[in-house]
Amino acid sequence: MSLRAPQLRFEPSDQLAALCKAGGDPLRLNILRALASDSFGVLELAQIFDISQSGMSHHLKVLAQAGLVATRREGNAIFYRRELAAAEGTGSALHAGLLADVDRLPLPEPLRGRIGQVHARRSAASEDFFARMAGSFQARQDLIAGLPQYRDSLLALLDALDLGAGASALEVGPGDGALLPELSRRFASVTAVDNSPAMLDLARQHCASQQLDNVQLQLADALLDDCPRADCVVLNMVLHHLPAPGEAMRQLARLVKPGGSLLVTELCRHNQSWAREACGDVWLGFEQDDLARWADAAGLTPGESLYIGLKNGFQIQARHFSRPLTTPSPTGKQETDR
Repeated sequence: MSLRAPQLRFEPSDQLAALCKAGGDPLRLNILRALASDSFGVLELAQIFDISQSGMSHHLKVLAQAGLVATRREGNAIFYRRELAAAEGTGSALHAGLLADVDRLPLPEPLRGRIGQVHARRSAASEDFFARMAGSFQARQDLIAGLPQYRDSLLALLDALDLGAGASALEVGPGDGALLPELSRRFASVTAVDNSPAMLDLARQHCASQQLDNVQLQLADALLDDCPRADCVVLNMVLHHLPAPGEAMRQLARLVKPGGSLLVTELCRHNQSWAREACGDVWLGFEQDDLARWADAAGLTPGESLYIGLKNGFQIQARHFSRPLTTPSPTGKQETDR
């Protein structure tokens, strides 16, 4: 008599049970809250929640089995992020509802403090890179994507905005200032902010050589310091250097005037991990859905998108997001001023 291996069967209720199990622990709910607009490695999460790495791995496994978190590889490291609910199917409504309720939870102050420490370590590493490598900035950028390789596509998005003769622009992280002449010609006033004195000096030299009288340079962190709002905010190859890109887009969206635009050029997702050491990259590009999801959470509406393939295997995404003319302000009033 031959013995047959038992056939495993998965009932539709299994997915519901996995979601209920994953959401049945306050720690796991706080993990989902921490991952709302961020990605962390298991060691970072263990430090944030002050538990052992093995304990955190267990909780992440339960969340992954329920389809609530997914992983992405960044070089040799693995980062966890939240997984969005499917549009339909068993458990999709429960999944979406669970995340919606989780997002209404305030993160306890100790967790916010330790998340800030993780971000500070990431920022310090990036700032140290730019302080050391400012002199070779352009050569390093050219290893991946220099502005000439996608300039025409970016300018096509800019020229399609039609913001009016008196419009203002804000460039966050102008690098060596290569894009500032183009912004200067298209906007009545331009502000460029950078938190790296070395990089800001490069931009200042470029502005002086081009006699850009309507460009103001400011040493500041656009995510933390007071910066002027503008009709057009530009992030040119900046997000992959920031410790928390999703949160950064939410913070920078507040600098876009109602009816204005956020223009983002970024690397598409890639696996060339040498870019971390050579170019100071924190993230190895982004999926197009990442930017769309972060923009939506920031109250922005997606517009035109362009994708440019480069000969060295990288791909650039140039994205336009707009802020509606009427948007709720933090006080609950409608904001319509330009």
